[in-house]
Amino acid sequence: MFIRPLFRLVPDGTKIKFMRGRFIGLAVSALLSTLSVILFFYPGLDLGLDFKGGIVLEVRTPGPADFNLIRKSLAAKGVANAEVQRFGADNEVLVKIESQKTEAATQSTIDTARATLIASAPGTKVLEADAVGASVSSELFRKGLLALGISLAMILVYIWFRFEWEFAVGAVATLILDVTKTIGFLVITRLQFDLVMVAAILTIIGYSTNDKVVVYDRMRENLRKYKTMPLRELIDLSINETLSRTIATSSTVFLAALPLALFGGASLSAFALTMLFGIVVGTTSSIFIAAPILLLLGEHRLRRDIAPPKPAARKK
Repeated sequence: MFIRPLFRLVPDGTKIKFMRGRFIGLAVSALLSTLSVILFFYPGLDLGLDFKGGIVLEVRTPGPADFNLIRKSLAAKGVANAEVQRFGADNEVLVKIESQKTEAATQSTIDTARATLIASAPGTKVLEADAVGASVSSELFRKGLLALGISLAMILVYIWFRFEWEFAVGAVATLILDVTKTIGFLVITRLQFDLVMVAAILTIIGYSTNDKVVVYDRMRENLRKYKTMPLRELIDLSINETLSRTIATSSTVFLAALPLALFGGASLSAFALTMLFGIVVGTTSSIFIAAPILLLLGEHRLRRDIAPPKPAARKK
Protein backbone atom coordinates (compact mmCIF):
# COMPACT_ATOMS: atom_id res chain seq x y z
CA MET A 1 0.00 0.00 0.00
CA PHE A 2 1.44 3.36 -1.05
CA ILE A 3 1.12 6.19 1.47
CA ARG A 4 1.23 9.61 -0.12
CA PRO A 5 3.31 12.12 1.88
CA LEU A 6 1.62 15.25 3.20
CA PHE A 7 4.05 17.48 1.33
CA ARG A 8 7.26 17.24 -0.66
CA LEU A 9 10.30 19.42 -0.13
CA VAL A 10 11.33 18.70 -3.71
CA PRO A 11 8.83 17.83 -6.48
CA ASP A 12 9.20 14.59 -8.41
CA GLY A 13 10.96 14.56 -11.73
CA THR A 14 13.11 17.67 -11.34
CA LYS A 15 15.42 18.36 -14.27
CA ILE A 16 17.71 21.06 -12.89
CA LYS A 17 20.90 21.56 -14.92
CA PHE A 18 23.31 21.72 -11.97
CA MET A 19 26.44 21.32 -14.09
CA ARG A 20 25.75 24.57 -15.93
CA GLY A 21 26.99 26.39 -12.82
CA ARG A 22 29.94 24.09 -12.13
CA PHE A 23 32.62 26.70 -12.79
CA ILE A 24 30.88 29.30 -10.61
CA GLY A 25 30.49 26.77 -7.80
CA LEU A 26 34.13 25.73 -7.92
CA ALA A 27 35.34 29.35 -8.11
CA VAL A 28 33.21 30.50 -5.16
CA SER A 29 34.27 27.49 -3.09
CA ALA A 30 37.96 28.03 -3.87
CA LEU A 31 37.66 31.72 -2.96
CA LEU A 32 35.93 31.03 0.37
CA SER A 33 38.43 28.31 1.27
CA THR A 34 41.37 30.56 0.38
CA LEU A 35 39.98 33.33 2.59
CA SER A 36 39.44 30.79 5.37
CA VAL A 37 43.07 29.66 5.18
CA ILE A 38 44.18 33.31 5.40
CA LEU A 39 41.94 33.82 8.44
CA PHE A 40 43.42 30.68 10.00
CA PHE A 41 46.84 32.38 10.05
CA TYR A 42 45.53 35.85 10.88
CA PRO A 43 43.80 36.56 13.18
CA GLY A 44 43.74 32.81 13.83
CA LEU A 45 41.52 30.53 15.85
CA ASP A 46 40.41 31.40 19.36
CA LEU A 47 41.97 28.38 21.03
CA GLY A 48 40.25 26.98 24.09
CA LEU A 49 41.94 25.77 27.24
CA ASP A 50 42.36 22.30 25.72
CA PHE A 51 44.83 23.73 23.21
CA LYS A 52 46.41 26.75 24.89
CA GLY A 53 46.42 25.60 28.51
CA GLY A 54 44.91 27.22 31.56
CA ILE A 55 42.59 26.70 34.50
CA VAL A 56 38.86 26.05 34.42
CA LEU A 57 36.51 26.01 37.41
CA GLU A 58 32.90 24.89 37.42
CA VAL A 59 30.94 26.90 39.98
CA ARG A 60 27.39 26.76 41.29
CA THR A 61 26.01 29.86 43.04
CA PRO A 62 23.06 29.85 45.50
CA GLY A 63 21.03 32.05 43.14
CA PRO A 64 21.36 33.56 39.65
CA ALA A 65 25.04 34.30 39.10
CA ASP A 66 26.28 37.89 39.17
CA PHE A 67 28.99 37.77 36.49
CA ASN A 68 30.23 41.32 37.06
CA LEU A 69 30.66 40.67 40.78
CA ILE A 70 32.61 37.48 40.10
CA ARG A 71 34.95 39.22 37.63
CA LYS A 72 35.56 42.15 39.98
CA SER A 73 36.19 39.87 42.96
CA LEU A 74 38.73 37.79 41.05
CA ALA A 75 40.48 40.88 39.64
CA ALA A 76 40.73 42.35 43.14
CA LYS A 77 42.59 39.24 44.30
CA GLY A 78 45.05 39.36 41.40
CA VAL A 79 43.31 36.85 39.14
CA ALA A 80 43.21 39.04 36.04
CA ASN A 81 41.62 38.40 32.61
CA ALA A 82 39.37 35.63 33.91
CA GLU A 83 36.61 34.56 31.51
CA VAL A 84 33.28 34.09 33.25
CA GLN A 85 30.36 32.59 31.37
CA ARG A 86 27.10 30.81 32.00
CA PHE A 87 27.30 27.04 31.93
CA GLY A 88 23.88 25.42 31.81
CA ALA A 89 21.44 26.88 34.37
CA ASP A 90 21.54 30.55 35.43
CA ASN A 91 23.33 29.59 38.67
CA GLU A 92 26.04 27.52 36.99
CA VAL A 93 29.21 29.38 35.99
CA LEU A 94 32.35 28.43 34.10
CA VAL A 95 35.47 30.40 35.07
CA LYS A 96 38.48 30.21 32.75
CA ILE A 97 41.88 31.56 33.81
CA GLU A 98 45.02 31.89 31.70
CA SER A 99 47.83 29.35 31.98
CA GLN A 100 50.41 29.94 34.71
CA LYS A 101 54.18 29.54 34.31
CA THR A 102 54.78 26.95 37.02
CA GLU A 103 52.85 24.18 38.73
CA ALA A 104 53.12 25.99 42.06
CA ALA A 105 51.69 29.18 40.53
CA THR A 106 48.86 27.16 39.01
CA GLN A 107 47.92 25.60 42.34
CA SER A 108 48.15 28.98 44.06
CA THR A 109 45.84 30.55 41.46
CA ILE A 110 43.31 27.72 41.86
CA ASP A 111 43.29 28.13 45.65
CA THR A 112 42.92 31.93 45.38
CA ALA A 113 40.13 31.67 42.81
CA ARG A 114 38.31 29.03 44.85
CA ALA A 115 38.43 31.10 48.07
CA THR A 116 37.41 34.28 46.22
CA LEU A 117 34.43 32.66 44.52
CA ILE A 118 33.15 31.18 47.79
CA ALA A 119 33.57 34.52 49.57
CA SER A 120 31.89 36.54 46.80
CA ALA A 121 28.53 34.86 47.40
CA PRO A 122 27.92 32.76 50.54
CA GLY A 123 26.72 29.30 49.58
CA THR A 124 28.75 29.16 46.39
CA LYS A 125 30.26 25.74 45.61
CA VAL A 126 33.23 25.03 43.34
CA LEU A 127 32.21 21.75 41.77
CA GLU A 128 35.39 21.09 39.82
CA ALA A 129 38.77 22.70 39.16
CA ASP A 130 41.02 21.50 36.33
CA ALA A 131 44.36 22.71 35.00
CA VAL A 132 45.80 21.99 31.55
CA GLY A 133 49.54 22.58 31.07
CA ALA A 134 51.10 24.08 27.95
CA SER A 135 52.85 20.84 26.95
CA VAL A 136 49.64 18.82 27.31
CA SER A 137 47.63 21.39 25.35
CA SER A 138 50.12 21.48 22.46
CA GLU A 139 50.06 17.68 22.33
CA LEU A 140 46.27 17.69 22.26
CA PHE A 141 46.34 20.22 19.40
CA ARG A 142 48.69 18.03 17.36
CA LYS A 143 46.61 14.93 18.03
CA GLY A 144 43.44 16.79 17.07
CA LEU A 145 44.93 17.76 13.71
CA LEU A 146 46.25 14.22 13.29
CA ALA A 147 42.75 12.84 13.86
CA LEU A 148 41.39 15.09 11.10
CA GLY A 149 44.16 14.01 8.72
CA ILE A 150 43.68 10.30 9.43
CA SER A 151 39.91 10.56 8.94
CA LEU A 152 40.39 12.16 5.50
CA ALA A 153 42.94 9.50 4.52
CA MET A 154 40.62 6.65 5.57
CA ILE A 155 37.74 8.19 3.64
CA LEU A 156 39.99 8.42 0.56
CA VAL A 157 40.83 4.72 0.85
CA TYR A 158 37.21 3.70 1.47
CA ILE A 159 35.76 5.57 -1.50
CA TRP A 160 38.67 4.50 -3.73
CA PHE A 161 37.88 0.83 -3.03
CA ARG A 162 34.11 1.26 -3.29
CA PHE A 163 34.15 3.44 -6.40
CA GLU A 164 36.83 4.57 -8.88
CA TRP A 165 39.75 6.84 -7.97
CA GLU A 166 38.01 9.82 -9.60
CA PHE A 167 35.23 9.54 -7.03
CA ALA A 168 37.72 9.29 -4.15
CA VAL A 169 39.75 12.32 -5.21
CA GLY A 170 36.59 14.36 -5.78
CA ALA A 171 35.17 13.43 -2.37
CA VAL A 172 38.35 14.11 -0.37
CA ALA A 173 39.06 17.38 -2.21
CA THR A 174 35.52 18.50 -1.41
CA LEU A 175 35.85 17.46 2.25
CA ILE A 176 39.06 19.48 2.56
CA LEU A 177 37.21 22.50 1.17
CA ASP A 178 34.38 21.86 3.65
CA VAL A 179 36.81 21.71 6.57
CA THR A 180 38.61 24.92 5.56
CA LYS A 181 35.29 26.76 5.32
CA THR A 182 34.34 25.49 8.77
CA ILE A 183 37.67 26.79 10.11
CA GLY A 184 36.89 30.17 8.56
CA PHE A 185 33.47 30.11 10.22
CA LEU A 186 35.07 29.47 13.62
CA VAL A 187 37.52 32.34 13.12
CA ILE A 188 34.79 34.80 12.10
CA THR A 189 32.38 33.82 14.89
CA ARG A 190 35.23 33.60 17.48
CA LEU A 191 33.88 30.33 18.79
CA GLN A 192 36.55 28.68 20.89
CA PHE A 193 38.38 25.87 19.12
CA ASP A 194 38.76 22.99 21.55
CA LEU A 195 38.32 19.22 21.58
CA VAL A 196 34.56 19.68 21.28
CA MET A 197 35.12 21.53 17.99
CA VAL A 198 37.38 18.75 16.75
CA ALA A 199 34.49 16.36 17.43
CA ALA A 200 32.13 18.72 15.57
CA ILE A 201 34.41 18.84 12.51
CA LEU A 202 34.79 15.04 12.51
CA THR A 203 31.00 14.74 12.70
CA ILE A 204 30.66 17.15 9.76
CA ILE A 205 33.17 15.08 7.77
CA GLY A 206 31.18 11.93 8.49
CA TYR A 207 27.85 13.51 7.54
CA SER A 208 29.26 15.09 4.38
CA THR A 209 30.88 11.80 3.34
CA ASN A 210 27.60 9.93 3.77
CA ASP A 211 25.79 12.50 1.63
CA LYS A 212 28.39 12.25 -1.13
CA VAL A 213 28.38 8.44 -1.09
CA VAL A 214 24.61 8.44 -1.68
CA VAL A 215 24.96 10.72 -4.71
CA TYR A 216 28.00 8.81 -6.00
CA ASP A 217 26.18 5.49 -5.65
CA ARG A 218 23.37 6.73 -7.88
CA MET A 219 25.93 7.99 -10.40
CA ARG A 220 27.56 4.55 -10.48
CA GLU A 221 24.19 2.87 -11.02
CA ASN A 222 23.39 5.24 -13.85
CA LEU A 223 26.81 4.68 -15.44
CA ARG A 224 25.81 1.03 -15.82
CA LYS A 225 22.22 1.78 -16.79
CA TYR A 226 22.77 4.51 -19.38
CA LYS A 227 25.71 3.28 -21.42
CA THR A 228 25.80 6.12 -23.94
CA MET A 229 24.55 9.10 -21.92
CA PRO A 230 27.15 11.95 -21.69
CA LEU A 231 28.70 12.17 -18.23
CA ARG A 232 27.49 15.74 -17.72
CA GLU A 233 23.86 14.75 -18.32
CA LEU A 234 24.25 11.62 -16.22
CA ILE A 235 25.55 13.61 -13.23
CA ASP A 236 22.65 16.06 -13.50
CA LEU A 237 20.22 13.14 -13.67
CA SER A 238 21.77 11.44 -10.63
CA ILE A 239 21.68 14.62 -8.52
CA ASN A 240 18.04 15.24 -9.43
CA GLU A 241 17.11 11.66 -8.56
CA THR A 242 18.68 11.94 -5.10
CA LEU A 243 17.76 15.59 -4.47
CA SER A 244 14.62 14.82 -2.48
CA ARG A 245 16.49 12.43 -0.18
CA THR A 246 19.39 14.85 0.24
CA ILE A 247 17.18 17.81 1.16
CA ALA A 248 14.98 15.73 3.49
CA THR A 249 17.95 14.24 5.37
CA SER A 250 19.73 17.59 5.67
CA SER A 251 16.57 19.31 6.90
CA THR A 252 15.99 16.61 9.53
CA VAL A 253 19.54 16.84 10.91
CA PHE A 254 19.42 20.65 10.77
CA LEU A 255 16.15 20.80 12.73
CA ALA A 256 17.51 18.31 15.27
CA ALA A 257 20.61 20.45 15.92
CA LEU A 258 18.78 23.79 15.95
CA PRO A 259 17.33 23.49 19.51
CA LEU A 260 20.83 22.68 20.81
CA ALA A 261 22.17 25.82 19.16
CA LEU A 262 19.39 27.97 20.67
CA PHE A 263 19.02 26.46 24.15
CA GLY A 264 22.01 24.15 24.68
CA GLY A 265 24.11 26.44 26.82
CA ALA A 266 27.68 27.60 26.20
CA SER A 267 29.31 24.28 25.34
CA LEU A 268 26.51 22.60 23.39
CA SER A 269 25.47 25.72 21.47
CA ALA A 270 28.97 26.19 20.03
CA PHE A 271 29.02 22.55 18.91
CA ALA A 272 25.52 22.81 17.43
CA LEU A 273 26.21 26.10 15.61
CA THR A 274 29.24 24.54 13.97
CA MET A 275 27.15 21.51 13.04
CA LEU A 276 24.46 23.71 11.46
CA PHE A 277 27.07 25.44 9.34
CA GLY A 278 28.64 22.11 8.39
CA ILE A 279 25.30 20.61 7.35
CA VAL A 280 24.64 23.48 4.94
CA VAL A 281 28.19 23.40 3.55
CA GLY A 282 28.29 19.60 3.27
CA THR A 283 24.94 19.39 1.48
CA THR A 284 25.68 22.12 -1.05
CA SER A 285 29.22 20.86 -1.69
CA SER A 286 27.91 17.43 -2.72
CA ILE A 287 26.05 19.12 -5.57
CA PHE A 288 28.14 22.11 -6.54
CA ILE A 289 31.69 20.93 -5.68
CA ALA A 290 32.02 17.14 -5.60
CA ALA A 291 29.98 16.59 -8.77
CA PRO A 292 31.85 19.20 -10.88
CA ILE A 293 35.22 17.80 -9.72
CA LEU A 294 34.07 14.32 -10.74
CA LEU A 295 33.00 15.68 -14.13
CA LEU A 296 36.40 17.32 -14.67
CA LEU A 297 38.33 14.20 -13.64
CA GLY A 298 36.16 11.53 -15.23
CA GLU A 299 34.77 13.09 -18.40
CA HIS A 300 37.20 11.11 -20.59
CA ARG A 301 37.92 8.23 -18.19
CA LEU A 302 34.68 6.89 -16.72
CA ARG A 303 33.41 6.22 -20.26
CA ARG A 304 36.70 4.92 -21.63
CA ASP A 305 35.56 1.29 -21.88
CA ILE A 306 32.33 2.07 -23.67
CA ALA A 307 32.49 1.69 -27.41
CA PRO A 308 30.74 4.34 -29.50
CA PRO A 309 27.40 3.27 -30.99
CA LYS A 310 27.69 1.72 -34.42
CA PRO A 311 25.98 3.55 -37.27
CA ALA A 312 22.84 1.91 -38.58
CA ALA A 313 23.32 -0.12 -41.71
CA ARG A 314 21.97 1.46 -44.86
CA LYS A 315 19.27 -0.34 -46.72
CA LYS A 316 20.16 -1.24 -50.26
